Amino acid sequence: MKKSVLTRYRVMAYVTGVLLVLLCLSMIAKYGFDVDGAADFTRVVAIAHGWLYVVYLVFAFDLGAKAKWPVAKQLWVLLAGTVPTAAFFVERGISRELEPQFAQDAAPAPAKA
Repeated sequence: MKKSVLTRYRVMAYVTGVLLVLLCLSMIAKYGFDVDGAADFTRVVAIAHGWLYVVYLVFAFDLGAKAKWPVAKQLWVLLAGTVPTAAFFVERGISRELEPQFAQDAAPAPAKA
């Protein structure tokens, strides 16, 4: 498995997480405090999050398939983009789990005697 698969997933996890937090804050501003302009901002962020969440799903599924995760773990990673801030914590755990594997793959093979 290439490190680029993990990098793509990490980028999309952060993008999805930030957009979801922005969406929650904008909805609080729109419905809780009736802030002018919050409706337009909420609409833009909701559309962006929706489309980019689909990209996140594709990259997360690709990573899970290549890492040969069980279905339950795969579902947890896929759903992390729907819970505010969960994507940050799940991404960190996945990165810690897979980075040693990449370090091992990148290490030079021992010379034969």
